[in-house]
Amino acid sequence: MGASLMNPDREIRCFWCIATPEYIAYHDTEWGFPVSDDQRLFEKLSLEAFQSGLSWRTILSKRDNFRAAFHGFDFDRVARFTPRDVDRLLANAGIIRHRGKIEAVVNNARKAQDLVGREGSLAAYLWQYEPTATRHHNALAASISPESRALAKDLKKRGWQFIGPTTAYAFMQAMGLVNDHARDCVIRGKAELARDGFKRPGR
Repeated sequence: MGASLMNPDREIRCFWCIATPEYIAYHDTEWGFPVSDDQRLFEKLSLEAFQSGLSWRTILSKRDNFRAAFHGFDFDRVARFTPRDVDRLLANAGIIRHRGKIEAVVNNARKAQDLVGREGSLAAYLWQYEPTATRHHNALAASISPESRALAKDLKKRGWQFIGPTTAYAFMQAMGLVNDHARDCVIRGKAELARDGFKRPGR
């Protein structure tokens, strides 16, 4: 997400996180740290889809509402949603009321079940797309990568919706498949330590 700036607490962080205190908390404790929990991975893929055309700040402020509406993003439960559930969610002012995105989450929950049946877990599938070489961060870091293109292409082939290369790359950044903290960011080393000690699913 770019370069770094000095924050009010005198620590250097990635520039994007200074817009709001909620961003700083998310940046310091979540963004770039590896995740293997299937529900959290599905949640992030879903929220990235909802973010399309919006800011992450908007989504983050509503994240608890999304979690309540989608049963903690338990995709086995979401996969059983009916058109009546979609209509119920369209009346929920606490989330983004976009029919296409809501229906995509329900569709993707069913596709996630298919992936678990084939791969053992959603995590085992997604972590196959971790870059094999360390990606060198720079201030003009791209919003896509060969791996995110490959992931988005394969998910689309499997019937997933609202997951393009940019969305896939933002997901990879957030879930720790890459460490895109700026080189002088106070959190970069912590994220890298977490990645070093992380047991890759399915390996």
